[in-house]
Amino acid sequence: MDQQTYLLAANVAVWLGIGGYLLLLGARQRRLETRIVQMERLRDGQ
Repeated sequence: MDQQTYLLAANVAVWLGIGGYLLLLGARQRRLETRIVQMERLRDGQ
């Protein structure tokens, strides 16, 4: 393979990594929001 092919493969790998990381952050954010709502309900006595 030539250099352009390696560059393209590296670019794809980097963007897949960034996309996966963003998905992970989104999942963590949803879990945190759920937990905050649970804690607020406990505080308010619901």
